[in-house]
Amino acid sequence: MNITIRKIGNSEGIIIPKDVLDRMGVKAGDEIVLLEEDGEIRLAAQNADLAEQLKAARMGMEKYRVALRELAK
Repeated sequence: MNITIRKIGNSEGIIIPKDVLDRMGVKAGDEIVLLEEDGEIRLAAQNADLAEQLKAARMGMEKYRVALRELAK
């Protein structure tokens, strides 16, 4: 499938066909993960559980950053 990169404001973007979004199980407003490796781009549906766990981990790391820095020595 060929897709054209389009100008969107000061950025550039692509339009993902609805049938592809349906197969991925995502819709407008959902977050997806962009992975770039070896000159290729992959899009994957965001795992809501993992996103919540990462958010909690970031909050914990920020709250205990001094203690974690000391433990890392």
